[in-house]
This record gives sequence, structure tokens and C-alpha cells, in this order.
Amino acid sequence: MMRAVCLAGAMVFALPLLLATAASAEVVKLQAELRGSNEVPPNASSGSGKAEAAFDTNTKVLTYTVTYADLTGPALGAHFHGPSEAGKNAGIALPFKSTQSPIQGTATLTDTQAADLLAGKWYANIHTAANPGGELRGQMAK
Repeated sequence: MMRAVCLAGAMVFALPLLLATAASAEVVKLQAELRGSNEVPPNASSGSGKAEAAFDTNTKVLTYTVTYADLTGPALGAHFHGPSEAGKNAGIALPFKSTQSPIQGTATLTDTQAADLLAGKWYANIHTAANPGGELRGQMAK
């Protein structure tokens, strides 16, 4: 009986802490319009696309979908780049497992990656043979 009372008392004190932790977790939605004019340097691609993502601040899991159409040729590479502001180039931050539209995936980010993503310093990039530096690009933003 005494154990049950102690356990119940512990649960009463733990519940507010658990609720506060759950309440502080957030799913942040991000998106980007992919265009050739966003590339550095810009290109005249008639292709277009969109990147949509959800980032869970508690688990640090990023879930994303990237779609595109009308490229100059097959996509040869596709990834998130960062950290970089719009108008500047950066290295690959997160490679995609596929280049076929729609590209879908999940990844658990490091604290640094998460901070850069949420600060708007990641961009989605689709590469082709005609535009090896990137045919379509879009800066991820909330």
C-alpha cells in the first residue's frame, strides 16, 4: 500500500514536467520554391519545383518532399545545401536518397544542422548535366 501511495505521489509531481516537455516540442513547417533564377549564378531553366518539410524540434527529425518538373534533362544530383544565405553557395548538408521526383525522406539532424535549417540557411538544389552547379534552387524558409 505504501509503495502505491509513493508511486502515485511521484506521478503527480512528474506529470507537469512531462506535459511541459511535450508542450515545448514543436513541428516547424518549411518550404521553398525551386527556380533556375535562384541559382548562383542564375540560369534560364524553364523547370520549377517545390520543397516542403516538417522539422520536429523534440526528436530533431526532418521529413521532406521535393518535387520538380520540366528540367533540361534527368536530375543527376539532389540535396539540401548549407549553411548559406540566399545568393551564396554552400556544400551539401544532407544528400537525398533519390533524384526521382517526388523525392521523399527523413533524417535526424544534429543540433548545428537544426539551427542552420531553422535560421533559413539551407537550400534545396537539383543538379542536371546541363546545369551541374544546380538547375533549380530554393531557400528553405518558415
